[in-house]
Amino acid sequence: MPTNFLHTPIDYLNGVGPARAKLLKAELGISTYGDLANLFPNRYIDKTKYYKINELVPDSAHVQIVGKVTHLKTMGDGRASRLIATFIDGTGSMELVWFKGQKYFKDNLKLNEPYVVYGKVSKYGSKYNIAHPDVELLKEHRSRQQSAMTPIYPSTEQLTKRNVTNKMVVRMMQQLFSEVQNSFTETLSDQIRAQHQLVDKNTAMYNAHFPKSAALLQQSIYRLKFEELFFIQMELLLQNRIRKSRIKGYAFEKVGEQFNDFYSNHLPFELTGAQKRVVKEIRADMGTGAHMNRLLQGDVGSGKTIVAVLTCLLAIDNGFQACIMAPTEILAQQHFQGVSELLKNTGLQVALLTGSVKTKARRVIHSDLEDGSLNILIGTHALIEDKVVFKNLGVAIVDEQHRFGVAQRAKLWKKNNLPPHVLVMTATPIPRTLAMSLYGDLDISIIDELPPGRKEIKTVHRYDKNRLGVFSFLKEEITKGRQVYMVYPLIEESETLDYKDLMDGYESVVREFPAPQYQVSIVHGRMKPEDKDYEMERFVKGETQIMVATTVIEVGVNVPNASVMVIESAERFGLSQLHQLRGRVGRGADQSFCILMTSYKLSNEARTRIETMVATTDGFEIAEVDLKLRGPGDMMGTRQSGVLALRVADIVKDNDILAIARNTAIDLLQKDATLELPEHASIKKVLQFLQSKKGLWKYIS
Repeated sequence: MPTNFLHTPIDYLNGVGPARAKLLKAELGISTYGDLANLFPNRYIDKTKYYKINELVPDSAHVQIVGKVTHLKTMGDGRASRLIATFIDGTGSMELVWFKGQKYFKDNLKLNEPYVVYGKVSKYGSKYNIAHPDVELLKEHRSRQQSAMTPIYPSTEQLTKRNVTNKMVVRMMQQLFSEVQNSFTETLSDQIRAQHQLVDKNTAMYNAHFPKSAALLQQSIYRLKFEELFFIQMELLLQNRIRKSRIKGYAFEKVGEQFNDFYSNHLPFELTGAQKRVVKEIRADMGTGAHMNRLLQGDVGSGKTIVAVLTCLLAIDNGFQACIMAPTEILAQQHFQGVSELLKNTGLQVALLTGSVKTKARRVIHSDLEDGSLNILIGTHALIEDKVVFKNLGVAIVDEQHRFGVAQRAKLWKKNNLPPHVLVMTATPIPRTLAMSLYGDLDISIIDELPPGRKEIKTVHRYDKNRLGVFSFLKEEITKGRQVYMVYPLIEESETLDYKDLMDGYESVVREFPAPQYQVSIVHGRMKPEDKDYEMERFVKGETQIMVATTVIEVGVNVPNASVMVIESAERFGLSQLHQLRGRVGRGADQSFCILMTSYKLSNEARTRIETMVATTDGFEIAEVDLKLRGPGDMMGTRQSGVLALRVADIVKDNDILAIARNTAIDLLQKDATLELPEHASIKKVLQFLQSKKGLWKYIS
């Protein structure tokens, strides 16, 4: 059989044809025999058991019955029209009902011939019935490829409309495997298969579609999941290794005067053990001459900014400049204020560049940047504009990097002859399983320790009926000199969503907290930047006690005196967003509080989110729950990353297999870094194919 057999266009498969092939390509991306072979079932149904009609009970899920159709009749008119078949098996009778495809079944069903029917049982009056059952002549049922478990394949609304049923897909798959035989190329080495007791590729592929037993199905799916995760990890590890060996970076060989002076004389607090560990990792990276590409994870308030400053100082001590790029003006301003305050007594020059900076000020920044007198530039995507030219950029720090596109980041790397060292920071904790698959090509540092003296934020859940009690508590806190955030999910009233909107909320807060005793600010995304800045500035200065806002304050506002966060309609927010919002308080020495306000109508998922927030302030624990609730595709913009386009494996459910696959890949590369050993030839071949960006499941020979 030719090695490219699985490249055969799907049109040529018996039972498909051009029209159906076009539909399969449009709906499921199936163009070739290989594509169809790699359409794996979502689930399996055990069809080894046959029921008798007298054994049926109402709503008894899906059943399989052998019997005969003795009578057909059409009832009703128009949309109420239906075809009813009387079906008997010797123990009783029932009805089979079709609302769609009536003509087909009326013309093709054979009376008094043995059939096997399959479907979900209902009871109407005294009669059992199955609506739209799978129907197959008993002799055909016995002659075709049989397995203990029947696969249920992915489908779409269009496929269903065009009568491409699961039964039809199963028949296509049977035809395919009768032609394909054992033409799947083994991708793993004998040693790896023996080490992990993995079945061979052909056995795995056949039993994934036509399992001969539950045990073989389990072994086959495990093998395919391992293979998928193993090659993802091999790609990521090789990318990391290649980058370190080929992409040269600037060697920051000395820890000089600026770093040592700041560390000894200007550091406002003792670093935590976690911060010290991370700084050492960064120093080691940047001292080697290889290009640093490191991800820094740190929960809200864990002290990433001070690590960023120390990283910048290492660059400056070695004759280089540094930049910090943030996704929003608010966050860029926050970084600028924080870094400027920390470095105010060092004589170093720090500037802010955003879309709001006036032309005259921009000219000064551009000039100082080019002559090297500007040491650190902080800004938004304005930093990557072509006219922004550094004299000698040595390190680029990117905050919340998942908010930037690949092309945007690439422009930053081209701001010097050799790419600057890269430190990517995120305050959104990424579960380890997801980090291994998304950022396996980055080195990862984690600040998993909060600064001393920080009190844990007390989080409570309150229903709308408790609002007066909540307002009383807010007044008590304001009397103590504290400030309050009140966050709403919507700006304007929505006809379809029954949630408090921002303007209604603002009006009710102003009524409850009247001037001149109380001052209330309002901030939302539709305000002019200058108005937003004015309101925020009033709150920062303590001129207003309450900030009513949308999630615009999710990142960027740092008010140590704000000790209470009230989140209205908290059920509307995701876990990550709730955690980020809560992180706006708890920045001072006072006890801080987060109050989650909801209606009584909570879905199970929303209740889980609220209960998780009340139970823990650990961002990594919250991220694990978030991953289980939402799946990897919806977190961190990973849907665009490509690396998670998994066919068989599931990052959440299969994290144990992921860890085994990664360790296997690490061990293999330690023994044979270039994959030159004969036993690794198949693995090398797959990786070469993957580098052409065609994907693992397009691999044929």
